[in-house]
Amino acid sequence: MPDGIIAPRLWRQEVINPFPERARGTIVIDPDAALLHFVQGPDTAMRYGVSVGAAGFAWEGAARLQFCREWPRWKVPATMIARQPKLEPYSVANGGMDPGPDNPMGARALYLFQNGKDTLYRVHGSASPQELGKAVSSGCIRMLNHDVIDLHKRAVHGSSVIVLPSAKPIKTDREAA
Repeated sequence: MPDGIIAPRLWRQEVINPFPERARGTIVIDPDAALLHFVQGPDTAMRYGVSVGAAGFAWEGAARLQFCREWPRWKVPATMIARQPKLEPYSVANGGMDPGPDNPMGARALYLFQNGKDTLYRVHGSASPQELGKAVSSGCIRMLNHDVIDLHKRAVHGSSVIVLPSAKPIKTDREAA
């Protein structure tokens, strides 16, 4: 597919709900399919294409949608700064990066908590069309800005966010080479 062209399977669209047992407002992310479903009811869901965590950064499990932010600040976690020291100016201690077009969090962010603690994982904007459907992030779920704005409008405070486990085999360093 040419650069900038999004595969139709990754377009935002209302679909038959593949998770009818889940409550309205539940968000289910399938990292292998690179799809996020927002459960609207037992019969329908909104489906969005996403990019997911790269090898070694993938996250799975259940979380709570604690809160959402419009034009969030990016506060780089210490673990990311350890890997990329040039990000130190955007650390928590330094107040993070101001919102705006260069901020990797994009137009909106949904904050995921487990047992009352911030997971440091987010569902957020700022994915490029070329990233959709791929494992490229440091663990966060990235969406196109117009899609995360749509999801933000639908999001239900306190709802469940479920990241399904990947069924893809984990490649060893030798296999990846």
